Amino acid sequence: MRSGMIVAIALSAGLPALADEKIPVLKAGSETYSNVVVTSVSTTDVYFISSSGMGNVKLKDLSPEMQKHFNFDPVIAKAVEQTQADDKLKYHEELLHQPVVKPPDMSRDSLPVAVASHAGWSEDFAGAFQQAQSDNKNVLLAFTGSDWSPGCIRFDHDVLATSKFSDYAARRLELVKVDFPRNSPQSDVQHQMNITLAKQCHVDAFPTYILLNPAGKELGQQVGYLNGGPDAFVAELEKFSGR
Repeated sequence: MRSGMIVAIALSAGLPALADEKIPVLKAGSETYSNVVVTSVSTTDVYFISSSGMGNVKLKDLSPEMQKHFNFDPVIAKAVEQTQADDKLKYHEELLHQPVVKPPDMSRDSLPVAVASHAGWSEDFAGAFQQAQSDNKNVLLAFTGSDWSPGCIRFDHDVLATSKFSDYAARRLELVKVDFPRNSPQSDVQHQMNITLAKQCHVDAFPTYILLNPAGKELGQQVGYLNGGPDAFVAELEKFSGR
């Protein structure tokens, strides 16, 4: 699996750097994006921010002119996509054959495992912003290493998975998890999107929580574990939002 990914990365490295290029209108198949700012380009996809949020499209779905602009090579792209598909299949086969791991003994003073929150977390940045604008809610970005970072695991257990936070979030927030797992599967597209978002938000520590208003303006930022449980975190979010 690793050799295939190295091939894909090596092929991608030959593309010209078009980051920060601005395109008024970008059409891909039946989809049209306006006010596009390119963040990165691979052999198969172009990643960008548009008026509707973050997104990506396949180079093969662009017009011939735009394909030429991005130096699209259909032969190389097809080879990369096939390699990625093979790698994904192998990865899932490896997961199926992994031994069952016993859950940790929570009666001890050990680090709590991540607990699924009752709140509705999404990984769709653009979709969350559209919903936030519709409902007039703020957007909370949670940059996390959900399955390996002690601070992230503790904060998820102590704060994000509590009914106190879930109830508050349901009324006030759209929640976006920007995850960088080490032991859980994640698509290449989602991983690239998360890297791009972390760079744009200048995030260099986990966990980091950033509150944005429906227009995308940053209202406040919490870096690292915050003591005080859900009450302290909710109070901080309220302070950020000016309530």
